[in-house]
Amino acid sequence: MSASLNLGRYAGIKVQIHWTFWLLFLFIGFMVFSGGGDYIDLFWSFLFIFALFFCVVLHEYGHALAARRYGIGTRSITLLPIGGVASLKDMPEDPKQEFVIAIAGPLVNVVIAIILYIFVPVEEFLVSDPELLEEQLSGITASNFMFYLLMVNVVLVVFNMLPAFPMDGGRVFRALLSTRMSRVQATRMATALGKFMALVFFLLGLFGNIILAIIAVFIYFGAHSENIVIQQISLLEGNDIRDAMITDFTTLSPDDTLQQAVDRILASTEQDFIVSEMGKPVGILYMADLAQALRELERTTPIREVMQTRFVSLQASAPLPSAYRQLRQGDRNFFPVMENGTLIGVLDMNNINEFLTLRAAYDY
Repeated sequence: MSASLNLGRYAGIKVQIHWTFWLLFLFIGFMVFSGGGDYIDLFWSFLFIFALFFCVVLHEYGHALAARRYGIGTRSITLLPIGGVASLKDMPEDPKQEFVIAIAGPLVNVVIAIILYIFVPVEEFLVSDPELLEEQLSGITASNFMFYLLMVNVVLVVFNMLPAFPMDGGRVFRALLSTRMSRVQATRMATALGKFMALVFFLLGLFGNIILAIIAVFIYFGAHSENIVIQQISLLEGNDIRDAMITDFTTLSPDDTLQQAVDRILASTEQDFIVSEMGKPVGILYMADLAQALRELERTTPIREVMQTRFVSLQASAPLPSAYRQLRQGDRNFFPVMENGTLIGVLDMNNINEFLTLRAAYDY
């Protein structure tokens, strides 16, 4: 069962809601009723959440469509209780491109805020009487709904542009740093600032807003993770796929049985296999598929009935960093490596990690 509700594809990008998103409505409902509100107040609060997250989706489409301009696809846009995430397939190393992609999302909110400002009578809410102001903004109603939506888009712009890497402002900060120094150094500096701001957010959140504390955790570990990735890519620079590929591997025939694959797994450290015919790869047998098949099929079943026939082949002369990025994109990271139409090796994430460990030790 999927952890996300699929809302469909728009502009070729899948939009989905993570199951934790619905916890936000439970929280809002609790806050409304604990504050003495009724079902009318609950209705307007829920409607506001939907309007807010529609703006969040448009924000994420800003990133996704800007990335598409540079040939970078987006796997999905996912809504979470703390906001939205556009899962880009890659992030360009060109600082100008990263700058454009990072700033595109907040610019969408700027446009929304400007449009709302044209139609919202803001002056009605700019009163000096604190009692009247409290009465006007004590809760979300039909009369202040659009004003609140205007204000939240302004807040989205300001908050997202804080230089807390890997938030939008942090990516803009790294892009600007990358014009003056290496990407590794820029990422290290942006990460340090991002972690510091995350700690500040966490402390503020503990004493004021628990959601801010949760966001701080995502920022901290997101910054840490991306910093590691950039350092690893830098270690792979200057190497081709042939430098890290596995050359001692087993190929299976489509007519081999599931039992033969099991025997090979037990006799070696291999888990996934290239299935070849007349020296050409025709499929891949993943251990996960094999395990599933063993529960449903006879062990004498030919591998051809279980193997995956849609796969990507890598070229031995291709840069290793590009292969690393490709390996990180999916959960089935096992690729045949070809040279002049001939299978000469395989590459998986375990092998990349071993190469990184040895390369780091060598550089040290």
